[in-house]
Amino acid sequence: MVHLLQNYVNMSLTRFIIGAAVAAVACVGAQSAAATEKHQGDTVTVSGKYIDRPMKVTVVTPESYLQEADTTRYPVLYLLNGHGGDYRNWSRIVSLDDIADEFGCIIVCPSGFNSWYWDSPEMPGLQMESFITEELVPYIDSNYRTRTDRLGRAVTGFSMGGHGGLWLGIRHSDMFGSAGSTSGGVNIIPFPKNWSMSKSLGEYEDNKVRWEAHTVKNLVDSIKPGQLNIIFDCGTEDFFYKVNCDLDSALNARKIHHVYITAPGAHNGEYWSRSIYPQLRFFREIWGKE
Repeated sequence: MVHLLQNYVNMSLTRFIIGAAVAAVACVGAQSAAATEKHQGDTVTVSGKYIDRPMKVTVVTPESYLQEADTTRYPVLYLLNGHGGDYRNWSRIVSLDDIADEFGCIIVCPSGFNSWYWDSPEMPGLQMESFITEELVPYIDSNYRTRTDRLGRAVTGFSMGGHGGLWLGIRHSDMFGSAGSTSGGVNIIPFPKNWSMSKSLGEYEDNKVRWEAHTVKNLVDSIKPGQLNIIFDCGTEDFFYKVNCDLDSALNARKIHHVYITAPGAHNGEYWSRSIYPQLRFFREIWGKE
């Protein structure tokens, strides 16, 4: 395994892993019991031709962004939620204000609409991949002082959003310089009856080729060395642990540089509140290479 920033990541894990992991929760979009109820940042509504409903989006800027003399263009982190969640999930797991200030970035949290961040072959009004890449990113760049170079954008998320982070990053590496996943459903094939995927793709038994084409693990052969900065992680008690280990092995076989982190933890907000920080440090190093 080739680990970028390996020593740095290990130090981060040592710092942020505290206590035993709590039990896994049933809902993929579940939130941490310790999470704050405060809604942080601006809530904007974005509409477009690729989705059949307006989308609420959380946008958080650093405190420095609001200073009258500041003309800085900031890197942007797209944080994606899991199944059953929306634009408010991440603000209930971590302090987005603190992250924006510490890492000097704009944070964008769209609503995933249980889409798995694909363009659905079954639902014409849920073309989420096209909405994000062709409508949401241009909206953010037009309305905020963002860096518009690919190295100035990163995308990651938890669970369904982890699948989305890698799906979007790999397929749109001209737009995103870095992509991540925490507890991501990076191979959907073992879970054909779960989390509304059949609504988006059709039943697995009738659409096996389609399902195989819509899973992150099967994108590995399309990745060229140096195409994308990749980081992902999974808790050892997570039901997605095996598929993440399999993705790590597939990337190693192709000699694709990446960081893969495993640590004690289950599929819940308590784990994600810790796991996001090594990724943030990884992204910050990439942002510094403008």
